[in-house]
Amino acid sequence: MLKEVFNNRINPITTFDSGGYGPVLRPAERELSSLRQQIFELIRASGRIPRSSIARTLDVSPGSITALTADLIADGYIKEVEGVTRETSRGRPPVALELVSNALHVVGVKLSDENHTAVLTNFSGKVLASTDLKAKAERKTKNQLLSDTELLIKQLCDISKVSQNSISAIGIGISGKVDHETGVVVWSPLLIDTEIPLGSFFASHFGIPVCFDNDANVLTLAELWFGAGRALNNFAVITVENGVGMGFVSNNQLFRGDHGMGLELGHTKVQIDGALCRCGQRGCLEAYLADYALAREASTILGISPDEPQILSDALKKLYTKAASGDSVTLTIFDRAGRYLAIALSNVIHLFDPKLIILSGQALRYDHLYSEKMLNEMRTLALHHSRYETQIEIQPWDQLVWARGATALAHTLLTRTVIAEGRQKL
Repeated sequence: MLKEVFNNRINPITTFDSGGYGPVLRPAERELSSLRQQIFELIRASGRIPRSSIARTLDVSPGSITALTADLIADGYIKEVEGVTRETSRGRPPVALELVSNALHVVGVKLSDENHTAVLTNFSGKVLASTDLKAKAERKTKNQLLSDTELLIKQLCDISKVSQNSISAIGIGISGKVDHETGVVVWSPLLIDTEIPLGSFFASHFGIPVCFDNDANVLTLAELWFGAGRALNNFAVITVENGVGMGFVSNNQLFRGDHGMGLELGHTKVQIDGALCRCGQRGCLEAYLADYALAREASTILGISPDEPQILSDALKKLYTKAASGDSVTLTIFDRAGRYLAIALSNVIHLFDPKLIILSGQALRYDHLYSEKMLNEMRTLALHHSRYETQIEIQPWDQLVWARGATALAHTLLTRTVIAEGRQKL
């Protein structure tokens, strides 16, 4: 059914044609950075590129490129390689530049209320190890989350045989409202307390920079840095599982809002004085569409309590089984949730006019949510008589992809500090 409803395209989270990784920046975005950083980011995105191509792309003199790349080589971030195809039929093949794979290592972590995941990658973006950790379905303290993260990193180092001392930065995705710039988690369904400076708390413990962001943002970064989204200028990612999240890329850059906490789609209001959301307010989109909302709707039908998290997944499976068998009452629950998803999609289209909306998350395994009926409802609500129609796609990402997206947080930080300014920053 998925293939019948949605258009296929490049498989996400695959190596880009060039072999590099990171967003393919356009001139306007590149000019915001120093020339040294521009050169590095172009080499990273290209995978392997000769100095002459760098000079033409950045419209800079060959002499300047030679001097700055020499500095990057001296710092141990890039190296010369042979064997690049010559650009003309005459002369020696040009020497190219690429990243030094073992120059730095970073860790990406996705903290969840069910299963934590983590990956360790080298400087070339290659995943060296991955692991996961079963999480207790309860709100935690900052010390408990720190202990879980510490265990994940130890497992990664044991698997990869990489020393923890060689890790230069950590990126972490967590659900809720996160101030990315300060590292403060304002609110999260995973935490007992609010307004917690997890970034500085974790950084103090590990002795290296630790970046936090909303989990929907890190999933969007996974597409932007490692997937087909590298070639897209404008797209949105909407996640539907334990909550409803959204990430948005504009001009090849992740949009966060003025305070770093924008695009909380799940907490936009769709019903005045409506259903209770886990954030404490009423009428949020999430309260009608997320896993716990579906389980709450199904509690009467299945004769179970939706407040017992250990049986939430079982409840949803039973609910879907009844819907698949044609049970009219159960189908009504999915139809209602599908209508709210259609409302969300049409609102995103009206507000942002994205070229593509990617839907992801565990709840979307229930095809009743993304049926042709839902798409027709979305088209009815949207201004679909426009010359252009937003493409809607499902991406069946696994949980490790969220963690890989979190590595982009660490790579971004290192690029703006040690890469842009040199080894003296380490």
